[in-house]
Amino acid sequence: MTMPKKKTVRFSIVTRMALAMTLMVGLSAAAMAKEVPENEQEITLSFAPIVRATSPAVVNIYTSKVVRQRGNRLFDDPFFQRFFGDSFPFSIGPSRDRVENSLGSGVILRNDGIVVTNHHVIGGADEIKVVLTDKREFSADILLSDERTDIAVLQLKDPKGDLPVIEFGDSDDLEVGDLVLAIGNPFGVGQTVTSGIVSGLARTSVGITDFRSFIQTDAAINPGNSGGALVDIKGRLVGINTAIFSKSGGSQGIGFAVPANMVRRVVGSAIAGEPLIRPWLGFSGRDVDAEISEAMGLETPGGVIVENVHPTGPADDAGLERGDIIIEVEGRPVDDGQGLRFYFATRELGGTVSITALRDGKPVNMEFALMAPPEVPPRDRTDIVGNFPISGIRVVNLSPRVADEMGIPTDLTGVIVEGVQRGSVAHRAGIRPLDIITEVNGEEITLVSALVKIVEDSPPEWLVVLNRQGERLVLEVR
Repeated sequence: MTMPKKKTVRFSIVTRMALAMTLMVGLSAAAMAKEVPENEQEITLSFAPIVRATSPAVVNIYTSKVVRQRGNRLFDDPFFQRFFGDSFPFSIGPSRDRVENSLGSGVILRNDGIVVTNHHVIGGADEIKVVLTDKREFSADILLSDERTDIAVLQLKDPKGDLPVIEFGDSDDLEVGDLVLAIGNPFGVGQTVTSGIVSGLARTSVGITDFRSFIQTDAAINPGNSGGALVDIKGRLVGINTAIFSKSGGSQGIGFAVPANMVRRVVGSAIAGEPLIRPWLGFSGRDVDAEISEAMGLETPGGVIVENVHPTGPADDAGLERGDIIIEVEGRPVDDGQGLRFYFATRELGGTVSITALRDGKPVNMEFALMAPPEVPPRDRTDIVGNFPISGIRVVNLSPRVADEMGIPTDLTGVIVEGVQRGSVAHRAGIRPLDIITEVNGEEITLVSALVKIVEDSPPEWLVVLNRQGERLVLEVR
């Protein structure tokens, strides 16, 4: 009697578990009914059609440059290297030339042989060779290479046959979570495709270029992928892979790409044979942080508060005033100053954009003209020579155009150091390129001519005031 009772209990538990599982499966099936594949095409979902359409336009780029190498250094022994390192000045034997080779990726954008890649891929190259997936090889010339955006545009020499191309997409339409594919030649192993999602937009702290606005993706990007394509699920180019965040040199799920809208802007200037000139903002400001937001009575931090407006610039013409907080451009929210500058940098000169600013807590709409920064005053490039504390520097007058070219705020004025001769008096005194000379011996320096006049007077004592990235430095020499 005991055994049947035990069997009955066990059967009862099993039955209840089976009924519960059946019920759960039924509910799950009902809940997922809309997601169950309904045809063969949905079951065999694949990125292969996108890859077939885009990968032929992603090329390998081989570069070489000749580097002059010193003769064998005296005391090259590791024992002496511990004390002298690479700074030991003596060498024996003649200097030799050696060839350095590097590998990267690129993307064909036009059938006439326009290829885009990274500036750092072809920087300093004496020879560039582009190899297509069908094994065709072409030499290439550099049409434009812009270090600030890390984008270079190449022209294939005598392109023959029909070239595969990738069409531009609108990178402003990307959203976090969108699927993307990264195509390139990592480690030289051959063309490779990796998939992922857009992990972040407008990343502004990468520090690769001065605009610092990137698409972040978790699609695996490795050395050799630089210059390759980042494409969306419609097969459109949305970015050029440019860097990875890595402690080991390999992909760790954090990769960055230059947005396609910036690439389009650089390519347009290269094809037109014109220098790349960014629209002039004509004002300076700072990001609205939590402290400013609280003081201004804003709900959340964000936007750019205007601090100074150039009296003859586009911001002044648009009606922008000091204290305004720019919150939108073309209906898109402005998070910070880097994002705002990036958006303007992707726009063509000659047009207009609409901006929205908060003034006394109320939104104000304005039309902002996209104009080139003027070169006023003229540069007046001058070399300072002789036996003075500033001897060995090359200076120019600061203008909005010069400031833009040097990647500094365009509202600055004065005389800026364009270059410093190595080993010169100024070099030993610690003067650096991009230092702004604001004052000499108590006299304000606004033009190169004023600095030259002081040099000609040859005072016995020098008190030079410099502006170095917003920091005031004083150089005193007797």
